This record gives sequence, C-alpha cells and structure tokens, in this order.
Amino acid sequence: MRITKILTGVLLSVALAWVGVRLGREQLPKLKAAFPTPQQVAVVVLAAVAETKAPPPAVAQAPVPENAAPDPIADGSAQPEPVAGTEALPAKTAGFEFEAADLLSGIQQGVVEASLRGNGRDRMAATLRNNSPTPMRVSLNAGQVFESGRNRVVLLRSAEVELMPAKSEVLNLTTAALLSSNTVRDAVYRASYQTADRVDALLKWGAAHPEIPTAAMQTAVLALTENLPLHAVAKFASVNPPATKLDTTAFRVETGDILAALTALRECGTGMENVALAVDPQLRIEAMIEPLSREAAKRFYGIAEEREWDFWKRELLEGNPSTRHYALFGIARFYPDIALEMLPKWVREPQTHPVYRLAAIQALADTQRPEALPILRQLADELGLQTDLGKTAAQAAHFLDKRLSELAARSQVVAFRGAARVGGF
Repeated sequence: MRITKILTGVLLSVALAWVGVRLGREQLPKLKAAFPTPQQVAVVVLAAVAETKAPPPAVAQAPVPENAAPDPIADGSAQPEPVAGTEALPAKTAGFEFEAADLLSGIQQGVVEASLRGNGRDRMAATLRNNSPTPMRVSLNAGQVFESGRNRVVLLRSAEVELMPAKSEVLNLTTAALLSSNTVRDAVYRASYQTADRVDALLKWGAAHPEIPTAAMQTAVLALTENLPLHAVAKFASVNPPATKLDTTAFRVETGDILAALTALRECGTGMENVALAVDPQLRIEAMIEPLSREAAKRFYGIAEEREWDFWKRELLEGNPSTRHYALFGIARFYPDIALEMLPKWVREPQTHPVYRLAAIQALADTQRPEALPILRQLADELGLQTDLGKTAAQAAHFLDKRLSELAARSQVVAFRGAARVGGF
C-alpha cells in the first residue's frame, strides 16, 4: 500500500514537470518579443547620448574671398537680429491673487479682525488682521463712520491694505468729527453701519484735492452737519458772544483754515447763503486784517489788488456797525503812511465816537513804525493819563517801544507795505 502511494506521487510529479516544460516552450518566444534584451536597451541609450552631443549639420557657404572681412556672426562677435513675431515671452513671476473686500463686509463675514483706536477728531489707528486662509485686499472707503459711545467720526480719505493669511497690518487713518460734542481723547472705536450722507459731496471733492488741510476739512464737515456759527470755530474773539457757552475749543482753527473750508464747500456745490460761517460779516474783515490769511480772503471774496483801498474805505464808512472800527487796523497794517496822518486826527476829534478814538490809538501802534511812537506819547500828554484815552495812548506807546526793540534785535522782515497817498476821509 505504501509502495503504491509512492509510485502515484512520482507519476504526478513527472506529469506536472512535463506540462511545465511544454508551456515554457510555447510562451518563451512571446515573452522575448515583448521585452527588449539588455543589449537592446544599451544600444538605444548610446544612440540617444550620441544624438545630443552631435554638432548641427554644416550649412553650405559660398567661398570667402581671400581679403574679405571676417563675418561677425560666423565668428561669434555679434548676434543676429530677432525675427519679427518671435520675441521671447517674459518669465512667469510668482505672485498672489488677493481677494477684495471692504472693511464692513470683512468684519461681518469674520475674515477680517479690526482693532480701532482714535482721538475723536482727526486721527485713528486701525490694526487689521486676516483670519481667512487666502490673501486679502481690504479697502476702507472715505465716508465710513466709526463710533465710540456718543462720539462719531467719519473717514476723510480712503485707504487700502493687502493682508496675507494670519498676518496683521496697521493703518494710520485721517478722520473728522461729525459732532462738535465729541470728546477728544484716545478711545476704542468700532465700524458703524450708519452713513454721513451730508458730507458725501465734500469727501468726493476732497479726494481730488489732497492738499487741503485736515483742519479745514474738519471745519467744513461741522459746517455741513451742525452749521456752526463763527464764534464756535474761530480763534479770534467774537463781537457778538453767544448767550449760552458752547465748548468747542478742540475745534477752533486759524482764520486761513476757515477760508479754506468755505472754499471747499463752495467748490463742492454747497449753497453758501445758508452757511453761517459764510454770511458772518466779522469773518471777512478779520481775514483781511490777518496778514497770513489776507491773500486767501482776497481770492475768496473777489477783492482785486487795485480795489483793496476801496474795500477798507467802504468797511470804515458803510460796514457793519459792530466791525466798522476794525477797518482802522487794516489801514494801519497795510497803509501805514496814510494811518500816521489820518489816525491822530480821529483821536483828537471830540465828535468821533469813543470806540473809534480808542481803535485809532491802538491802530497807531499796529503800524509798527518808529514815527508812531512820538505821536502816541504826545497824545497821552494831550489827553491826560487820568482819562481812558490817555491811558490807552500810554499803553500803546509802551507796546510799540517794546515791539520796535524786538524787531531791531533780529533780522528785519518786511511785514507790511506802504502805499500811495489816497483820500476820501
């Protein structure tokens, strides 16, 4: 039995071996045809290497004369001109594609985080962070309103910043208070969905005129939102002080800034007849008296150079009763020769109103001319130190003497001009 099992196993092994040999003879030629031999692979590789190293085929050339100059192209000393239409394309530079968003939408969607701190008037620092996985270009448009308690400010000039993911940038913004009751101090602000439609036209004009001072833009904004009177924004004293005191100290500006604000309002289409600053008679004469704002006042009010004397004469004789005597100071500053002759007569005339006589004495000192000093001392003696006019003359003489000493101690600067003799008083 055991022998039978052994013989059966041997026969099975022989049969399997014979089947394997038969299959191998039939499939081996097919396998050899499908896969190249190592010798074939080596031949292909050597042929490819030889092809890359082979020189380009020679181009047949005409014979070169014996004394001919060498060909600059053939000897490599120059390069051929490029053929039209085959210019090399610029290399592709790596860059980022920024997703655009404005501040409010970015904050609402949570992709922009904003930390805002402002002073309630003209400055704000905005720290913006990109919380999205993509680069962003965040825009802050002029007219955007920010709030902090009862304070409200508006962005005067647009700004833009590019933010990479998880990165922050700080922007310094220019703002203006929308309310004269704003508390001017450092505080945290937030972007508001409210709008300031009244100042839209002004902000569009301001975008095309970046040279206008921020103080002038602030004055123009308050003129549109609250129509503030002159005494609320001017640094000079008002001839008609208000019954109720409104503390607007933080928003008082120079006379030139008020004129710049009115110019901006007029050029952006605001009706000037309803603007309190524009219709106040004190502003015009104050602006004309002030040397730093005089030229701007002449342009704004349309006072030609050759007609300036007519302006002062009209203001003195026909101007607003509360500001007529101001014309004496303008005459003293810009027509000192006339003032030295005219003003002492006004002081000595007893029929002249005391207000004009006092103004004439003070205006004499405003000429800043040495000739006015003995005139003031003589008036003090004539009027007597026991009188208001005499005391004013003595004080004016003391002021002028001190002022002349200061001017003599430093480089002379021509501040005022003389004028031809004119009459009419």
